[in-house]
Amino acid sequence: MNQSRRKLIAAMGAMTAGQAFIDDSVKADSNPAGLVADRSSTIRIKSMKATPAGSKVYLKMETNHGITGWGEIDQLEPKVAAALATSLFELLEGENPTRIEYLWQKLFRAHRNIRGGPFMIHTIAGIDMALWDITGKLWNTPIYRILGGPCRDKILVYPSIRATKPGAGPSEFSGTPAELQRFVDYIKAERKKVGPKGIVIFDAHCALPPPFLIQLANTLDPADVNFIEEIAVPGNIEVFKRIKEAVKIPLASGERDRTIYEFLPYLQEKCLDVIQPDCAHCGGITQMVKIATLAELYFTPLAPHAVTTELGISASFHATAVVPFFIIHEYYPSLTPVGLIRKSWSVDKDGYASLPQGPGLGVEIDEQKLEELAKRPIKPEWPTRGRLKDGSIADY
Repeated sequence: MNQSRRKLIAAMGAMTAGQAFIDDSVKADSNPAGLVADRSSTIRIKSMKATPAGSKVYLKMETNHGITGWGEIDQLEPKVAAALATSLFELLEGENPTRIEYLWQKLFRAHRNIRGGPFMIHTIAGIDMALWDITGKLWNTPIYRILGGPCRDKILVYPSIRATKPGAGPSEFSGTPAELQRFVDYIKAERKKVGPKGIVIFDAHCALPPPFLIQLANTLDPADVNFIEEIAVPGNIEVFKRIKEAVKIPLASGERDRTIYEFLPYLQEKCLDVIQPDCAHCGGITQMVKIATLAELYFTPLAPHAVTTELGISASFHATAVVPFFIIHEYYPSLTPVGLIRKSWSVDKDGYASLPQGPGLGVEIDEQKLEELAKRPIKPEWPTRGRLKDGSIADY
């Protein structure tokens, strides 16, 4: 009797286990955890299209699992940037897009004689955005969640009702009293707009040579300006040190600097009080987060530069969300062509942007609109910039 009972129980156990195995097999196709585990190991990059439109290049990266990622290349000659991105695709084809750091290094170190520089790094930045977009969509989460979660609930942006940025154009090497007073009046008027609780950033735009900048900074009331941006053309750290020694107003720079290697000297030499990496210029989300971590060691906050469309802005917001030391973020809605991008965030009346929602970057691109924009002639901007009164070429 006992032996028969044991056999019956054993048989029933085997049947139950067998049914459970069948049920698990049936449910595997609809089990999100199982799907992610499988797809993250088998996903591969199969194509990438670079579309120049206006002054930007839009990258569409596709995978064998139907997940698409988007990125933006900014502030380059667009036709050249698109050709470079297309050429670099041979290093990406067939790779797993979730190996973002590996692929960043593969692109960066691929050619010893074109490593670094704006064309390579700005192009890698656009690719990096697309890789992160794919990875977030694969795991069905915003990118900042993958990066460790947000440090803040919202992101202060400028220009807004509480923040403004007056700027300078090409100027002579030293200022006359009239020229200096013109800038002082201009900055004071901007301070009046936002009030004593607002933020005023003066953008020297690398257009005020060091003698002029030092004259102006020492003419201003330090309370009128939160910090001075783009104080000198990058390339000689001694110039930044000289300005820092002569000026008491906080100084910022970084929009024309790329990767951790170019930001480190500013921090080591204590030249800057604020750094301004641009996600589309410094190497993408991957590098922007590294730069922020490096700056954190020196207690130097970020005020990210950004003149991209809302595609690139969204990428920058994901990086900014996870940065502990942060002041304010640049954002111009007018730079995004109407109808091109649907974003998952908004800016409130006080100048705060909500964090991007949804998987990946949290944006959608209207590809039909993009094709229309791509057919329009591209007008280069450089012939109209950088001239002094005597006709000579100036920095800008």
